[in-house]
Amino acid sequence: MSKVTELSDSDFKNALLLAKTPVLVDFSATWCGPCKALAPTIDKVATDYVGKLAVFKVDIDAASETAAGFQIQSVPTCIFFKNGKEVSRFYGNQDLRAVKLAVDKVLA
Repeated sequence: MSKVTELSDSDFKNALLLAKTPVLVDFSATWCGPCKALAPTIDKVATDYVGKLAVFKVDIDAASETAAGFQIQSVPTCIFFKNGKEVSRFYGNQDLRAVKLAVDKVLA
């Protein structure tokens, strides 16, 4: 069972505000091959960092206002937030080691 929650335009801001930990948001699309390739890595990160990192997914077609608000130009784009503010982002399909390095920097 995935620990990744899908967010919509209506619940995105609330999810960020209520998060008690740093947040990783995976902006993706159902038609995107690299997004599908990245999904198992994001799921693994969500499982490995339970209680330390909240992990969400945003479908850019279903939540276009949120995607536009963060100037998402390509998918996958992953953005890290701390206290509701963007602190880091990465683009494209990354391997598990690279994603965990990015997570560890945000959590440090």
